[in-house]
Amino acid sequence: MKEPFSLIQDLLHERADYQARLNLIPYDGTPEIKENSSGKYLYIRKRVGGRLTSTYVDLYTEELYQLLLRNAKEARELKKQIRRVDRELAANGYVGDELSADVITNLDFARANMKSNIYDQAVLEGVATTFPQTEEIIENGTVNGMTADDVQKILNLKHAWEFILDKDVIRAESNYYLLCHIAKLVNEGFFYDGGRIRGVPVSIGGTSYVPPIPVESQVKENIDEIIGSGKEAIDIAIDLCMYCMRTQIFIDGNKRASVIFANHFMIAHALGLIVIPENHVPEFKKKLVMYYESADIGEIRAFLKEKCWRKIKE
Repeated sequence: MKEPFSLIQDLLHERADYQARLNLIPYDGTPEIKENSSGKYLYIRKRVGGRLTSTYVDLYTEELYQLLLRNAKEARELKKQIRRVDRELAANGYVGDELSADVITNLDFARANMKSNIYDQAVLEGVATTFPQTEEIIENGTVNGMTADDVQKILNLKHAWEFILDKDVIRAESNYYLLCHIAKLVNEGFFYDGGRIRGVPVSIGGTSYVPPIPVESQVKENIDEIIGSGKEAIDIAIDLCMYCMRTQIFIDGNKRASVIFANHFMIAHALGLIVIPENHVPEFKKKLVMYYESADIGEIRAFLKEKCWRKIKE
């Protein structure tokens, strides 16, 4: 039997996942066909603020109509699941608190910069993409001239960012369980359970450092220790990011998961964002290798603060 707090966190993660998937559906509503002397047209009908609205989609084709029907069916099922989770949350005593104005501003800042953040993360991972290609994938789910694996990595980054930018998820603690869910999202389609702690040896290219196989209880304790260290919030965020990268907690996707995990903490504390810009990736990689081999965080922390901290107000 799960503790109520753990159960509530699981339910919040589940609801955020459903909400993120709902947000990915381009047309949320019931498709309708309108016809006049010039042809047939497709619209989406939905109720907004008590009013029934009808939004133009495109010229009618059977393929597009069937796609809109599938979208409507999927949206209904996701909304049904969200309502179920809401009932379970209420039954377990969960009451959502209002976010502060600063955190809401930071969420808006993160959403406005999400495409560029994903592009920079893709470059850090060695994904062969341009910003226009990344933007096309984020908006439409596909693009010509890129491998299926690279497209999947970018889509996974999108899903992971959308997950942490959910208002309920940003209220949750930046803990081991949230990190595992982020890792699961970034590894989706590559590993059956990409959010499970690594149980096999791994090597890291370009360095002699070999991370030991992590122990779950120790990882949880270390993350909690960093959170409760009493340091400045920006230093805690960087320490979380670097600890998770060096520990190589998961079989893959550690840099991606670590950066997004650290940004969950950043946004929740209205600090802005930590993202390694494309033009600083080579320098970051050199400093990361030095950190792996020495465990001395001082130099890479200073670099991240100076070059990679995107503040809301400069």
